[in-house]
Amino acid sequence: MTGGYAHSLSSALPKSVKIVEVGPRDGLQNETAVPLEVKVELINRLSQTGLTHIESGAFVSAKKIPQMTESGEVFQQIQRTANVSYSALTPNLKGLEQAIASNVDEVAVFTSASESFCQRNINCSIAESLERFKPVIDLSNEHSIPVRGYLSCVIDCPYDGETDPNSVASLTRQMLDIGCYEISLGDTIGTGTPLRVAAMLEAVLAHCPKQQIAVHFHDTYGQAIANIYQALLMGITTIDSSIAGLGGCPYAKGASGNVATENVVYLCEGLGVETSVDMDKLASATRYICQQLAKAP
Repeated sequence: MTGGYAHSLSSALPKSVKIVEVGPRDGLQNETAVPLEVKVELINRLSQTGLTHIESGAFVSAKKIPQMTESGEVFQQIQRTANVSYSALTPNLKGLEQAIASNVDEVAVFTSASESFCQRNINCSIAESLERFKPVIDLSNEHSIPVRGYLSCVIDCPYDGETDPNSVASLTRQMLDIGCYEISLGDTIGTGTPLRVAAMLEAVLAHCPKQQIAVHFHDTYGQAIANIYQALLMGITTIDSSIAGLGGCPYAKGASGNVATENVVYLCEGLGVETSVDMDKLASATRYICQQLAKAP
């Protein structure tokens, strides 16, 4: 980069970021079911890319999310790499017990910033969902397993419309206080734009340390990379993404889902922000899973 303006931008950006790869869980649960050996091979390939956090499965209802029914076998069969944390989504104690038996490194719990979305997805109010977290976090602490929190609909809800940034800030603070070490803020339907993302993050960062905040953008309207750039400028250093952009958006039929990991790495490399990810190995993993799903990379 040359010139004063470019220098001022680069100095505002973080030196490095942590990418949380959610493709094997958040991605594949929204795709056509793939065989167990494909899930294992994908995670093994991702483990060789330099990624340090791979969300590898979910211990959830087989009726609701049949794509994740083999998560226990996935954790048993993957070739674990040193310095990689393999995590799972665990919405309740039963799920957590299965995760512990599968020797997961980290677990995640989730709720929504929208009452209607919360009711339709996990059949309870936001307040009730926070209460459900507590025994999960207590048992996780007993086993020294870190707990990450997901907060969905931080920009808009498909049922309730626009989300109040102050509500997002309050819930994020509550989730940290309950014991989550990090909160991933999700633009679930992908309607966010940089100014709206900035307003939401400004509210959150007034109450929460930026080191404990991650962003999780869906690319429904092609805004995810712009939104990530905005988050980087505000000091956010943890980004969720999905190999090959795996995952759909159930509320915008035909729309893309998660932002693609390769696009995030490309953005960061172009900005001089270190990711630790080998783009060639990432591209190879992308080609592999796209072939298995008969999708264009």
